[in-house]
Amino acid sequence: MLFQGFPKEGLVLLSEIEKNNTKEWFEANRERHARYIVRPNQAFVEEMGEHLQILVPTIHAIPKVNKSLFKIYRDSRFHPSDPIKTRIGLLFWQGGGHRMQSSSFYMHYAPHELFWAAGIRNFKPPLLSAYREYIQKHAEREALHQILQDLKSQGYQIPEPHYKRCPREMDCEDAHSYLYRYRAMFAYSSGTPNRTFHSARIIDKSFGIYEAMLPLQQWVYRLTLHQRESEMRHGL
Repeated sequence: MLFQGFPKEGLVLLSEIEKNNTKEWFEANRERHARYIVRPNQAFVEEMGEHLQILVPTIHAIPKVNKSLFKIYRDSRFHPSDPIKTRIGLLFWQGGGHRMQSSSFYMHYAPHELFWAAGIRNFKPPLLSAYREYIQKHAEREALHQILQDLKSQGYQIPEPHYKRCPREMDCEDAHSYLYRYRAMFAYSSGTPNRTFHSARIIDKSFGIYEAMLPLQQWVYRLTLHQRESEMRHGL
């Protein structure tokens, strides 16, 4: 399927789901979901993946659920009253580990939101430990700090550190000790769906954002390699 933009009908459907968030309503409208959301998403993943291979030849862009696409149903244990997602996420990841703990390029959209990110949005405990070990290296800490400053200067956003205090075992007097307080590492940009979103130009728009975020995505990818090497040394 040739990607020609995300259809307006997809955003209309997501707005309707917000008002009719039941499995019964969704199943009655599943064909619309397939036509206006799933198929355009698959086409976007295929074309965006080809573009991203210019930046990262080993990027994973697989237009299937639980790969580059996400399930439409939420976990009913935590969302009994709103089981259907009203925000559509798309993921391109690098590495052989779990996709959500791999350095990625990400995008999601909703009726009034368009969001791009690169990195990892939540470190599980093993990766958090590896991160804190990794940035004890002066060169890696300096490199990460500079990457974040460069992205900020270009107008991209970096989340605030998760923790209020520096971990006891870290050098909290270091000039860049704020980095120890993170529990994730990513940059992001946001906006609202517009004419570009509804056209093939969204490919070039997204590529430009991901290209700017590439230094951070690659830094986080090296972090995941460090984690894997550390686990192998310890026989994990």
